[in-house]
Amino acid sequence: MTFEAPLPLAPYAATSDRSRGRRFAEAPPGSRSEFQRDRDRIVHSTAFRRLEYKTQVFVNHEGDLFRTRLTHSIEVAQIARSCARNLQLNEDLVEAISLAHDLGHTPFGHAGQDELNHCMREFGGFEHNLQSLRVVDHLEQHYGAFDGLNLSFETREGILKHCSANNARQLGDIGERFLQNRQPSLEAQLANLADEIAYNNHDIDDGLRSGLLSMAQMSEVDFFARHLRQAEEAYPGISGRRVIHETVRRMINALVVDLIHTSQERIAEAAPHDIEDVRSAAPLIAYSDAMAAEATVLKKFLRENLYRHFQVNRMTAKARRIIAEMFDAFIGQPNLLPPDYQVRTGADEAQRQHRQARQVADYIAGMTDRYAIREHRRLFVME
Repeated sequence: MTFEAPLPLAPYAATSDRSRGRRFAEAPPGSRSEFQRDRDRIVHSTAFRRLEYKTQVFVNHEGDLFRTRLTHSIEVAQIARSCARNLQLNEDLVEAISLAHDLGHTPFGHAGQDELNHCMREFGGFEHNLQSLRVVDHLEQHYGAFDGLNLSFETREGILKHCSANNARQLGDIGERFLQNRQPSLEAQLANLADEIAYNNHDIDDGLRSGLLSMAQMSEVDFFARHLRQAEEAYPGISGRRVIHETVRRMINALVVDLIHTSQERIAEAAPHDIEDVRSAAPLIAYSDAMAAEATVLKKFLRENLYRHFQVNRMTAKARRIIAEMFDAFIGQPNLLPPDYQVRTGADEAQRQHRQARQVADYIAGMTDRYAIREHRRLFVME
């Protein structure tokens, strides 16, 4: 058996010794790199464990075989690390970003986020990328010296994929790139696209498993149909779960190979000398134009046929109602909240209400699907 060691890091890759550091100074980690330390803190966090019971399309209680936010994050990390090795980027950093990118997601997937954002419209809104950063910067409470996990700048930068100019101005150095139109590290760019590869393909798998999508429907998408034919030609008579798996894994491989080759070409053309050159360039991690077009068609198909399926819409409506009713109850009567989430002071009443609303959002966003359903029942059902 032979072991294929990783190639040396490229000069434009992120490295621990050139990190922009942590918000609070700490002694070097010793036996680990700074980014390995970040990964380990993320894995041991409370928010990471909760991802096991948070789902994207299917609510957790609907079945044990559907992807959860936790399995999704692991899949993203696997894809991102494979690409990072080929591109000579920092695998530890891309893994840390991948594992942390969904820590701020609400229960009930995008339905929960959309409703909580609506509820918070008078208090600054709600966005899961910002909430993920809030989790690692403030809400996790494991260390005596500081709130949060005190992650390195590069990991925090990768977590914050999107940010409005108004929010960016309030975030200090981590928000500067959004105001200056600069790029994050290649590792952050890579984790972002690995996220897309993972969720598009596992949503196909879960959609077919649930029966909300059919093979006939999926075959209307040329990208799927082409790889389905390849699987059937390689294994005549294949059917059931096997043919789905063989098709989906071929799709993932095609996306990954295209991403690696296109990114290599873009990096070679831009010829960055270091990470600062990366930040000044156009995005360098990307699909080819042809693959980007196919990915767009696939996303549109899933949006129209899975995410807007009437059965998904029914659960979405229930989920939004649960979030809205809990929010209204907690804002109207903060004494219904656990004591740690009750705000009793502020410079004035408006500030106190604003702080209380953010605490309500923190409480709801931290819930798992199952806990949100139980908490709603405790608030509104006489038992």
